Amino acid sequence: MHEDFESVTDGRIIGVAKKFQAIVMSDTGDMMRDRTPYGSLQDAKQEGADVTGILSSSGGGTTIRNLMGGNLAYGESSLASVVAAAKQGAKLKIISGNAHTVAEFYWIVMPNSPIKDIKQLKGKKIGFTNPRSTSQALDMLLVKQLGLQPSDVELVKTGGFGPMLVALEQGGIDAAPMAEPMYTKNKSKYRVLVPATQVLPPLNNVVGVTTEDAAASKGDFIRAVIRARRRAVEYIYAHPAEAARLIAPEYKLDVAVTQEILENLIASTKASGYPYWGPGDIRYEPMNNMINVEKSVGSIVGDVDWGTLVDERFLPDDLKSKK
Repeated sequence: MHEDFESVTDGRIIGVAKKFQAIVMSDTGDMMRDRTPYGSLQDAKQEGADVTGILSSSGGGTTIRNLMGGNLAYGESSLASVVAAAKQGAKLKIISGNAHTVAEFYWIVMPNSPIKDIKQLKGKKIGFTNPRSTSQALDMLLVKQLGLQPSDVELVKTGGFGPMLVALEQGGIDAAPMAEPMYTKNKSKYRVLVPATQVLPPLNNVVGVTTEDAAASKGDFIRAVIRARRRAVEYIYAHPAEAARLIAPEYKLDVAVTQEILENLIASTKASGYPYWGPGDIRYEPMNNMINVEKSVGSIVGDVDWGTLVDERFLPDDLKSKK
């Protein structure tokens, strides 16, 4: 990674980005969805995109601001952040579907918890990070999938995944949604109640996004990044052990832990019928599912016109939707 991009965020990111050809993505370190296929920039350069760095941001909204303010051509962000920004007038285009499920999530309990089955969550306290967060949305969908009403459980705001684990350990909550890599790093301390893919429908996790200006002027770069990311995803699926050695340093993880995470995410395809990391293809069912979930917590209001927001012209022909 170019040294100028290490830990650059918000205002500084924009000034640096204008000097280099970079891509930007949400990456809080709590999830494996974003940075993982970008463990190396070599594929991008081989595909013709001279990517000089990956700019990390603290969340989807920040990613969109950095994408637009930094005059960048490609970003990765949560679907909700892109849709919300577009509804506020941002000139954005969704150009790829990058993660089709939330397979990195598990609901966990303490090993000695009397809760042995998800149906026993009625009347219990379930943690989430912050209002309008993915964890809150997934909690609400879980409750719905169980045939319960929101009033049948108590959702407890914890302020983050770390504080959520503390609350779980101290008995402040009975169950918690936990994402990779935090789950596997700490799994000996907890018991999985249910993986997300066993109880939830496919939910779009992250999309590739560009600005209308970049779409008009930097098409070759965008196509090259999408091709390079596809190569990286295919390598992860075919060679998880080798990929783990490349990815582990990005998350400061043990290689064995990283490999276990990759193998679990790859295996999740059997449970959901959808791959976790997609090669870039736009899948509307997971996107519609996620929009409905985000509406339940107020992150999205109103309908979404995919025909206006989605632009598939940069995808390889075999990944384009069949019209």
